This record gives sequence, structure tokens and C-alpha cells, in this order.
Amino acid sequence: MIDFATLPLYLTAVVALLLVPGPDMLLIASSSLSYGKRVGLFASLGNATSGLILTVLAAMGVSALIAMNPMALEALRYLGGLYLLKMGWDCLRSQPAESPTVAARQGLARLLYRRAVFSNLLNPKALIFFVLFLPQFVSSQIAASSGEQMLALGLLLNVMGLAFNLLLVLLAGTLGQPLLKNQKFRANQNRFMGCIFILLAVWLLASQLPQV
Repeated sequence: MIDFATLPLYLTAVVALLLVPGPDMLLIASSSLSYGKRVGLFASLGNATSGLILTVLAAMGVSALIAMNPMALEALRYLGGLYLLKMGWDCLRSQPAESPTVAARQGLARLLYRRAVFSNLLNPKALIFFVLFLPQFVSSQIAASSGEQMLALGLLLNVMGLAFNLLLVLLAGTLGQPLLKNQKFRANQNRFMGCIFILLAVWLLASQLPQV
């Protein structure tokens, strides 16, 4: 369902996009640094889940319908910004346990998974990206429909993105191990993540949406 003539160009474009720092990379790296590899892994899986949902919406044409409605995009942007601000405020208010139990760590991993899913789904720039990027590589030279090709291209993008994010988790989680043993850092790790979420909210609310 992918035109192999355009595949090398597509793979090059995806690699270039993955190397550009963005809010997803910041969230996954900071989660891994602050709470360890397990939490970073779940944040990566949350990001991949939202990517799969956006891929299906783009293949079905739903994303394009939303992207052509400026009011819907603005509402989505403000909703996403408010959601990120709430997450930041919740982190700033919470106090880390001195020695988190296994159940607490699992709960934190699930929480970051959900936050990664919704922070991406509520980001209109992510939705517009799928609308603008994937169709560029849809080919008329193969039998598959445009929807089928966009689905295949999106799945490939998400697999590559997940692999890249897992490498990021490994790197950031390894670097963060000494921090997790530092009592002063542990006392402020939730505040650090709170600042990250607030930064992401400002990033989203202050950014200009591309025109479709």
C-alpha cells in the first residue's frame, strides 16, 4: 500500500522530522529524566497511541474536515492548552513519596501514558501535520486508495517514531538515574514536571496554526 518509488524520500523526511525537537520529545525526555525509564516508556506508548488514532482519522478524512474549520481548531487549541495547564498545576501541587511503592510507580506510569495521549490528541498542530504531511506521499501509480496509502504511511511513521522515542527514553532514563537517587531532586521532581507541562501549554497557546 506504499509506492516504493517514493518510499526513500518519505523515510528521509520522517527521519528529519523525528530529529527536530518538539513538545513530544520534551515530554518523553523529561518524564524519563524525572521518573525513570518505565514512566518514559509509558509516555512513549501514549504518544504512539495518539499517533495511531490521528493516522486513522486522517485516513478516514475526519482530520481534514476538522482542519478546515478554524473555529474547531481554535477550540481544540485552547482546550489542549488548558489541559496542559491543569496537568502542570496538579504536578506543582503534588508531593513525591520518599520511597514510591511498586503500585505507586505503576500508577505514575499509567498517568503519564494518559497525559501523553491526550496532550497530543488535543494539539491541533499534530492533527494538521497528518493532514498536510501524509497526502504529499500518496501516489496515483499504485492500486491502493489514498486512504489506504495514508493509513500505511501513518503506521510506518508511528513505528519509526516509537523506535526513536524508545532510544530517547533509554538515553534520558540512563542519564536520569543519578538524579533519581538525589534527595534534593526527588523533592522537586514533580515541580520540574509541572514546569514542563506549563511550558508545553504556553508553547501551544502562543503558536500560530498553519493554514490548510
